[in-house]
Amino acid sequence: MFMAQLDNLVVTTALPSIQRSLHAGLQGLQWTISAYTLTFAVFLLTGSTLGDRFGRRRLFSLGLSLFTGASVVSALAPNIGVLVAARAAQGIGGAIVVPLTLTILSAAVRPDRRGLAIGGWSALGGLAVALGPVIGGAVVEGASWQWIFWLNVPIGLVIVPLSRVWLTESRGPAQRLDLIGNALVSVGLFGIVLGLIRGGSIGWTSPVVLGGFVLGALALAGFVLREARTDHPMLPLRLLRGRSFPLINVASLLMFFGMFGSVFFLVQTFQLIWGYSPLASGARMLPWTAMPMVIAPIAGILSDRISGRSIAAVGLLLQAGALAWLADVIAVGTPYSRLLPGLVLGGIGNALFFAPIANLVLGSVRRHEEGVASGVNNAIRELGGVLGIAVMGAIFTARGGYGPTRTLTAGQHFIDRLQPAVWTGAGVLVVASLAMWLVPSRRKQFDAA
Repeated sequence: MFMAQLDNLVVTTALPSIQRSLHAGLQGLQWTISAYTLTFAVFLLTGSTLGDRFGRRRLFSLGLSLFTGASVVSALAPNIGVLVAARAAQGIGGAIVVPLTLTILSAAVRPDRRGLAIGGWSALGGLAVALGPVIGGAVVEGASWQWIFWLNVPIGLVIVPLSRVWLTESRGPAQRLDLIGNALVSVGLFGIVLGLIRGGSIGWTSPVVLGGFVLGALALAGFVLREARTDHPMLPLRLLRGRSFPLINVASLLMFFGMFGSVFFLVQTFQLIWGYSPLASGARMLPWTAMPMVIAPIAGILSDRISGRSIAAVGLLLQAGALAWLADVIAVGTPYSRLLPGLVLGGIGNALFFAPIANLVLGSVRRHEEGVASGVNNAIRELGGVLGIAVMGAIFTARGGYGPTRTLTAGQHFIDRLQPAVWTGAGVLVVASLAMWLVPSRRKQFDAA
């Protein structure tokens, strides 16, 4: 699970190296991140369903084998197209592995130890996200970007055979797979993301871009109609009837939109504009990415006394303030000390959001719907990251895209293209905070029920 979650952000610090090695443009770099995140999000619910039906241990081994094999292909990729395709396969493998790690773990421990085990599982996932840019930077600086993927291989080669020996096979309630729904949402999201990524470079009225948007919209509309009529939907539409669950998920999507889009560009800015090494760039993002490890326990204690909705909403506002700070002070000659307050503020905001969000999601649905609700929320958060990179990348490209950064003038042009994208992220997080404030309090939910 740590390995699969790590691959969400570990590649960010390697992007400049990948760009130089494979002669990739901004679109290729966007797809390098988005291909993994998009397939991970779309197949997240399918992975757990397949495990319940065909055996969790069996699917865990298959998913990890796919993830490991795709890591080999990523490391050997001769061009950006092969790398993007391998990253998409990695995302499918990760989507199978991550939910099954939780169900297998939950079944393997005594009920009185389950809370401790799941708490450790959650903390490890948070640590993977926090250390992603640092580990990626250390590997790129010490070896090459290919070793980000080679490191996955020995782990997979050890765990796959051990899982067949040490893990007990188990199954859940047999469920029918909504293959049509999965295909429709995959095509729909791919079309929308394709249009967003390509629009800034080839024109928003080009046939490819318009075709992507039209195809995506029609497929997503078909997905909604499908989910309303099938007996076994991927996304039960009954969850959207109230106000709480939709608003919480809107806030989650927009939060990841702002965070992933900003990290995507800021890590590159540290290297391309200020000349930091990959490891130094990853380390300088730690105030943002690692702060939740320090603040989240405190926020968790506060959530027992204060409304979780209020804590999450304030966290989103702090993140909006952090991006506004960074967008305002960032320049070619800006010292790191001037960026640090914004990075720390963003990290605190991250922690305040993540601490209560799981309880808010579960508290917005009935008990028998908690599993589906949690899976949907996780998928929507991943999709938010995809959209953040795509939209903020489109804003960046609309003002000129990538270009030389070695001279002072060229570096400032890069900053000029970056600032509107970061300001957009700040505005999106303000909207996310407003959505969270509109979530009914727990007492009002119970009164309404």
